[in-house]
Amino acid sequence: MDGPHVLVGFDGSPAAGRALRWAAREASLRGVPLRVCHAWNWPYPAGPQGDEALEIVRGMGVIALEDGVRIARETAPGLDVRSLLSKGTPPAALLAASRDAELIVVGARGAGGFDRLPLGSTAVHVPAHADRPVVVVPAHESAPSGKRIVVGIDGSPASQAALRFALCEAALWHASVTLVCAWWDPAALPGPDRLPFSDPQALKEQAKARFAAAVAPALAAHPEIAVERRFVPERAGRVLADEARDAMLLVVGVRGIGSSPKTMLGAVTRFVLHEAPGPVAVVHDRDPHAKEPS
Repeated sequence: MDGPHVLVGFDGSPAAGRALRWAAREASLRGVPLRVCHAWNWPYPAGPQGDEALEIVRGMGVIALEDGVRIARETAPGLDVRSLLSKGTPPAALLAASRDAELIVVGARGAGGFDRLPLGSTAVHVPAHADRPVVVVPAHESAPSGKRIVVGIDGSPASQAALRFALCEAALWHASVTLVCAWWDPAALPGPDRLPFSDPQALKEQAKARFAAAVAPALAAHPEIAVERRFVPERAGRVLADEARDAMLLVVGVRGIGSSPKTMLGAVTRFVLHEAPGPVAVVHDRDPHAKEPS
């Protein structure tokens, strides 16, 4: 598909259904088409015995895709919904189809996952390898109490991109934004692990100053957005997951300060993908659509 659009993976699972509805509403607000992608492949170790067996599996994929298109059109009447049937694995199909996508949306766990598995391989692989925002939608989530978006800030390039994305989403959804900087004091460690010769108050003030400087340019570009700032002396993953409990969306960078450039997903990002009760957007600093505010 040429031109901007929202891309969503659909396999008929409950999480994929929620992701599809979320993506349809998002595409409608953005005023762009929705592309529904279903990936099919032969599911058994031994190869198919003849073309007829392979065609049956493909036909099941066609039926699933038609169902997804129907759900999307029911969710957002008037939306331009297009379909893509792709042979291969879901992560490979979505990444290959994402060249012109503004956003990729996936369910947290697909049809082949275990009931107790909170996160499937697609929900890990696609955010790790995509070069644009990916929203991961859980199969079950509590309804948000209002229109509020939470974003984690640590000053890293990815968190700066996450902030810009969160502010743009807030403008689309007419939502407020809660900025969360989880500040951890190394001087608070007990015993021999405690950082020597540290001034906890000075460390806190320095961290607050970095927080303010990190968010100032993006906030200046969106003065119309209601913003709450939270500076919390706790571990980032748990704070963000807790903050997201009554939010419509949690936004994080793909990896933060302290993560190796070779790390595809940072520790905080992996944690919230598993623990956050609602949709999580993972944003990359190399996202071609995430521009610096002018």
